[in-house]
Amino acid sequence: MFNNVYKNRKVLVTGHTGFKGSWLCLWLRMLGAEPVGLALPPETQPSHWDLLGLDMRSEYVDIRDRVKVREIVEDSQAEIVFHLAAQPLVRRSYREPIETWDVNVTGTVNVLDACRNSSTVKAIVSVTTDKCYENNEWVWGYRETDRLGGHDPYSASKAAAEIAAASYRRSFLDKGNQLLATARAGNVIGGGDWSEDRLIPDLVRAVKSGQNLEIRSPAATRPWQHVLECLSGYLMLGEVLLSGERKAAEAWNFGPEKEGNRPVEQVLQAVKAQWPAVEWHRSASPQPHEANLLYLDSSKARELLRWRPVLSFEETVEMTASWYQEFIENEAVSSIRQLEQYCALASQRGVAWSGAAA
Repeated sequence: MFNNVYKNRKVLVTGHTGFKGSWLCLWLRMLGAEPVGLALPPETQPSHWDLLGLDMRSEYVDIRDRVKVREIVEDSQAEIVFHLAAQPLVRRSYREPIETWDVNVTGTVNVLDACRNSSTVKAIVSVTTDKCYENNEWVWGYRETDRLGGHDPYSASKAAAEIAAASYRRSFLDKGNQLLATARAGNVIGGGDWSEDRLIPDLVRAVKSGQNLEIRSPAATRPWQHVLECLSGYLMLGEVLLSGERKAAEAWNFGPEKEGNRPVEQVLQAVKAQWPAVEWHRSASPQPHEANLLYLDSSKARELLRWRPVLSFEETVEMTASWYQEFIENEAVSSIRQLEQYCALASQRGVAWSGAAA
């Protein structure tokens, strides 16, 4: 997979204790990489990171600590950095706007600056979000060249992180041999996410406590995708950067096929079909502003990277629901098995990164 580019390669992952970061570290270990993690301790119990129990170096550091970040980047001897550490929650950003801006912008600048001063880093994939675009509630998908913006502090801070990354690329990295790309993914679901104010984790907690879930915006449409889909894009992008392809050092969208753009209520109905215990009702209380309609156009990644999703919407929901079912009913962690199944499906379906013939 990925032309064996990660085998025996030193990789730094910021935000490794989070939902996406822990899955990425699991995949990197499967690929034979030597990952080092830099993040705060897990914020939830249970946490996917703790459940995996991966054999790798893990440093609990706040990315706002500029000196410590630089020390770890240099000491890791990493050739590629995947920057995922962030304050990733929209509703929390309303409660803690200063922290959100500080982590997502200053923290990102600290990581990028440490990378540019590193003697080993060749490539950086800085992860932001589909919400970094100025949302006009368009019925078509946003492209990488569309205007950045954001209503809430989370979305706006991620747009600012994109601008910071572009500045570092033009001011410093383009002058040397380090390549920096940013990655914007859709609404990511999958087993092991226990974050607050996210649809699937909230639903799982409601099922476990025997309650109905209160839904804020059942008609809100999002580009739903499994966590492994966007991670395959990040890894593919990292492979291209490590090969020295300077044209890849820019922004990239990684979203589902059009059929993956679904209202929240359709996602709930699909989960319930897999897991009958799921119940919900619409909230009657006023809610802070969140976008109602959001699509991503991932044509560039499909055409230039030959990246494409592996799973259908139904397969995405089934894989997600079954992970939580197995965990709640049997205390089983099926992450390794699901990753192996996903890679096998990618190979069967001729997806480029899997090594199969397209």
